[in-house]
Amino acid sequence: MARKSLMALSLAAVLALAACAPSASDDDNGNGNDDATTGGSADNGDSTAAEEDAGGGDPYKVGIIYSETGPLAAYGAQYKQGLEAGIEYATDGTGAIDGRTIEIEYRDDTGVPDTAVAAAKDLIGQDYKILGGTIVSGIAVAMAEQAEQNEILYISGPAAVDALTGINDYTFRSGRQSLQDVATAGAFLEGEGQKVVVFAQDNAFGQGNLAAVEMVLGGEGAEVSSVLVPEDATEFTPFAAQLKDADPDMIFVAWAGATSANMWQSLEQQQVFDVAPVVTGLGDSVTFDAYGPVAEHISFLNHYFPGAPDNEINDAMIASIEGAGGTPDLFSPDGFVAGQMIVHALTEGDNDVNAMITALEGWEFQGPKGDYTIRESDHALIQDMYTAKLVADGDSWLPELISVVPGADVAPPEASGK
Repeated sequence: MARKSLMALSLAAVLALAACAPSASDDDNGNGNDDATTGGSADNGDSTAAEEDAGGGDPYKVGIIYSETGPLAAYGAQYKQGLEAGIEYATDGTGAIDGRTIEIEYRDDTGVPDTAVAAAKDLIGQDYKILGGTIVSGIAVAMAEQAEQNEILYISGPAAVDALTGINDYTFRSGRQSLQDVATAGAFLEGEGQKVVVFAQDNAFGQGNLAAVEMVLGGEGAEVSSVLVPEDATEFTPFAAQLKDADPDMIFVAWAGATSANMWQSLEQQQVFDVAPVVTGLGDSVTFDAYGPVAEHISFLNHYFPGAPDNEINDAMIASIEGAGGTPDLFSPDGFVAGQMIVHALTEGDNDVNAMITALEGWEFQGPKGDYTIRESDHALIQDMYTAKLVADGDSWLPELISVVPGADVAPPEASGK
């Protein structure tokens, strides 16, 4: 797939994993929102290193630029907790490689690309060879440009923007991308020629979702149409009727903002859930209770929740995060895998950028979600995805795994341009 096509699909980062929850704000809920505008300082002065230096030489310096504050701070915290757990796991608890500690300098991007770029330039000027982090797609793309211009290694965090894959030799990702989300929705279809209706707001976000579904599911033989709703609409009954009249085999919902609760209620009142499976993305734990009783009618595609994988590394990650006082959540594995990638790159490449790139390209390894592969040609991170449902637990709702979707089945099309 041409890189310009991927950029077009990422106008709103294609899929909102949590934006469809009634309590969701206009923040980036896993969909790589590029619209954050909160200002702030580029340098929070926070750094960490292993408590014990085994005396093997100067520390390896790693810069992590992420949202400590700003609209995505909650996701930044998940990423950071996972990162520290990943480094701990990959170094057997030492925080060091052959006696050399891994010293992390944290900088706050505040959700603003210019702030992140300023921090990146400062760290690069201090001879940092590895930078990582960010939730925001616009920041990830800007950081990738800095990595190429300055020939340093950049490992992006949870930012889902598809354009990051294949953008240049120096950029990798530690999380999934939006096209993998959309492909996972295909698990709810049975056979070819199925009718999929995208139900979304008529804005760049909704149109981006429609384009992705047309490319991914339409490319696999589905018949894709849409019901696009004006962004300022507050009455959804006529649009729910259009969904029923379309007689779909699956309804793919992409919605964000304050009208989410009314939208879901309208679908329930108009008995849309009786027509076909209604599919959307499952976000982080704070969104689970927001759907209320309508939750039991929704089929969710999912990147991660703590009960989805069943393996020792996921157990280790959960124990490490909880032991440090954190809570494992949607973006914890993205941080953990970043930690694994950093340790592997330094172990094999000894801070030489070209050698570290070679070490990461084509690397197959075990992580919290099971098998991972960094595709050599474009640095896509191939990984399992999940389908899930929410089930009542007293007055709360908890996710329950429906199926594991193998990474090979939802691998994004190979990107060109690197």
